[in-house]
Amino acid sequence: MVLAELEVFQSRPIAPTRRVALGSCTLPVSPAPGFGGILLGAVAAAFVGRVDPDLHGDLERLTHQLELGHTIPQPRLRHRFQTDHVGLTRRIHRLTGDGERMHLDLDLSEGTSPGPQVLAVVYAAGRLPIESRGPVMRVVRRGLHWRGALDDSILTAVSGQGAGIVTAAARYADPEAWALTVLGLAGPTPGRKDVQRRFRELLRVAHPDHGGGEVEAAERIAELTEARRILLAS
Repeated sequence: MVLAELEVFQSRPIAPTRRVALGSCTLPVSPAPGFGGILLGAVAAAFVGRVDPDLHGDLERLTHQLELGHTIPQPRLRHRFQTDHVGLTRRIHRLTGDGERMHLDLDLSEGTSPGPQVLAVVYAAGRLPIESRGPVMRVVRRGLHWRGALDDSILTAVSGQGAGIVTAAARYADPEAWALTVLGLAGPTPGRKDVQRRFRELLRVAHPDHGGGEVEAAERIAELTEARRILLAS
């Protein structure tokens, strides 16, 4: 099952003018960063290692500029971003789901240039609604710092879920059910007072003073906070 998809158009490596464009993209980002954000971060991680290191600083600056809604003069990072696909080569990257587990399906066809793939990611994130753009850009920047293997371990890194990729998939597939499970509440959606009371109870248990490590406690508190947000917004 396809959870998210990014279609990229790039000029051929031998073309005198370097160009990149976005095609049809399916990037669900609710709750943020969603499957779309994870795919964008993963594609950035997969290709950034082959981008000229001299461009990495400008690439990260571009993420902040697009996050803030700035107009970007062209060309940028040696490529011109455009809407026209004529004469460009198509590449498709997908995030797929198998049960509750996610998999990264990258288009690594011969001639796939790393620069256009990463730029397409950043420009795609910059087109998202303002309320989703920040969380997704943070995932993209996490991907830009990846220097590990080119496999599904990328998903662990960019999603911030540690070993819990199964949990991540469940979270984005059915956010309310995931939130109820995290807070140990039964459906239908409980009232605001019940959600707040249960959140405070579990927050006390998660605190490092109760014997857990600081990293594990921070992850648990972030998980509880997101679950509360989802239920109070529903």
